[in-house]
Formats: sequence, C-alpha cells, structure tokens
Amino acid sequence: MTACTREFDAWIRSSFCEINSRLEALYWQQKDKANVENVGETLKQQLQTEGTELIKALVAEGNTDEGFDNAFDLLGNVGLYMAACRRHEITEPSRERTSPLVEASTLAMHIGASIGVTPRFATAHLTTHNTAVNGVYKRFTDLADEKIFVDYNTKGILAYKRAADALLKILPLGVSHPITGDLLKVAKYALQDVIESNQQLFDKLDTERFFYCVRPYYKPHRVGSQVYRGANAGDFAGINVIDMLLGLCVANEPSYSQMLVDKFLYMMPEDQQILRDCMRRTSLMDSFLNLGSQHGASWYQENVSLFLEVCELHGEGATQHHNQLVEKYIAQPSNSMAEQHLDKVTASGPPLSVLLGSLEKLRDRRAANQRDDIFTRYHDIQKLKATLSR
Repeated sequence: MTACTREFDAWIRSSFCEINSRLEALYWQQKDKANVENVGETLKQQLQTEGTELIKALVAEGNTDEGFDNAFDLLGNVGLYMAACRRHEITEPSRERTSPLVEASTLAMHIGASIGVTPRFATAHLTTHNTAVNGVYKRFTDLADEKIFVDYNTKGILAYKRAADALLKILPLGVSHPITGDLLKVAKYALQDVIESNQQLFDKLDTERFFYCVRPYYKPHRVGSQVYRGANAGDFAGINVIDMLLGLCVANEPSYSQMLVDKFLYMMPEDQQILRDCMRRTSLMDSFLNLGSQHGASWYQENVSLFLEVCELHGEGATQHHNQLVEKYIAQPSNSMAEQHLDKVTASGPPLSVLLGSLEKLRDRRAANQRDDIFTRYHDIQKLKATLSR
C-alpha cells in the first residue's frame, strides 16, 4: 500500500465518517428527514474538497500494480466517497450528464476495468472484504444502526456462502453418496443461521434510522457518464448458487437470468467464476427426480428428506426477508415519505412498485410457492415428498 493510499484510507476511517455523521445529525433534526437541500453546506464542501485532494494524488500516482486485494480495497474507498457525495446530493444523476467528481470517476473506472468489477463500492467492500483496524471496520457513519445493518448482513452473507460451498461439494460426489447427507446437513445449519441473523436484524434495526440515515448511501450514482445502481446485499454468488443447485430457480428463465447478468460485475471475480460454472450444472432436485425409481433405498430416503429440509429453509429465509425486512424497512416507511422524494427510494433503480413486484416473484420461486403466472418447482417438490416413506 502506497503512502497516498494509506492517507486516503485513514481519511475514510476518520474525517470522512465524522463529516457524514454530523450531516446525518442535521438531517435528522428536520421535520422532513429526507431533505438534504441547503443543509450543512459547509460540511458538504469540506467532504468534497478533502476527498478530491486525496484522490488527485492517487490519480497522479497511477497504477501501482500492488495486486488485486489492494486495488479492490482502494476502489472501495473511492466508491464510499462517491456514494457519500450522492447521498448528500453533491452529485445527483438526474441533473447531470457526467459526474462532477471527475478525479474520483477517473480513478474508479481505471481500477474497476483493471480488476473486472463495477467502478463503485459493492456489498463486499462493507461486509466480507472490510478490514477492521483496532476492532473497527469502515463505515459511512458512526450510527449504531448502520453497524447493526452491516454486522447482520455480513453474518447472513457468510452463512449463505457456507451453505453454497456445501452444496457445491455434492456435485462431484453425486446425490447418492454416503457423505452427501453430511453436506446437506451443513447447508441446513447454515440456512438456519441465515434465518436467525435476519431475525436479529429485524429485532434490533430501527426502521426510521435505516430508512433515512443508512439506505441513502446505497443509491445509484454516476461514475463518469454511466449511472450504476446501488450496492445490494444479494451481490454475491452464494445465494444464487443455492437457488440453482437446489433447482428452485433456473438460469434459463428470462427474468432470473437477467438478474444474474445485472449482478456479475458487482461481485468479486472469484464469485463471478463460481456463478458461471454453476449455471451449467444439473440441479440436485433434477438429480433426485431422475433417480425416483430408487426411492426404496435408504440413501434416497435420507438424502431426499434432508434435501427437502434445505429447500424449505431456503424458502423460509426468502419469505422472511421479503415479508419482514423489505416490508418493514422499505415499503412501509415509503408510505409516509414526502412525494418529491419517492422517485429516489430504491438502490436498484426501478420504481418501488416494480422492485417490490420482482422481489415477490423471487421469493415465490425460492419458496416453491404455487403460482400460475411464473415457473416454480412446487409440483416437483410434491413429487419428491410423495416418494418418502410415511
């Protein structure tokens, strides 16, 4: 890590966080908490000036070729700065054709193109690849609710990764292998951890603090002339690996494959490779369905029973996320938001009604709910259940 990179990282961990926290305190005092216009202008100018000066030095320094980890970490720092400028409407994509953050855009595009990821901060920068210094990792603010949000998202993501890794290990063994049951149990326990993490988040995270003080840092913004959507907690391969290996979602279904395409550059390169490989694999569900004639075998009874438990837990987690977290932290508070702010609610870009509709369909695919308008594995799950001994 170069001296310029260290200085920028130290600023992100100190003054950057302090300025954002002070601005959030000012916004919170207003009757219209979503308003940022003509509030804290001196602090906003300080944020932009200090960040730009540090980034200018990094642009002049050029490609230091210090490896992927350092480049990805630096991209995260630039991305956090650009996201904060967007949150405080120093930059706002609807009023611009190119980002006014010229130096930051230049550096972000250079790094993003060189390492094969989107040129803005991604979920991994705040969760799985966020190095702590003296017990403290990088955040936008010092608000307790932001820490709760990041902590429990990180726990959930790592649990999903454990489940996905266990399911991937089944592929070279086959569904009838004696160890497959052990791997399905690992996936089962990991998905139980996801559900527990979601519940803890639901119980501890304050709705208004999240909606007005945390969520706005995840909005779309321009890098150069292109608008990039906000980071999403689902921007990692694990959850989609589970979808496809369980067979609950299929890669050749248009809306699901579109979601995968949209996610690729928001994921770590190794995650991109895992997901591409998974898209060409036969699902465990199809493997079990193809072996239905062996339903009398003890391996079949044990492994199919465990497989169905894993499917049920994956669906339960998806239902919990949609019916509790999305509803509580996005849909409900949007109802009381001033009308002029509604078009800026979602991090993914589309209007809230469109986003909620697509999330509902994804929930029902993962839960194998019976629907006539979209493809789900409801009937195939029933076939497998029918083969089990009573």
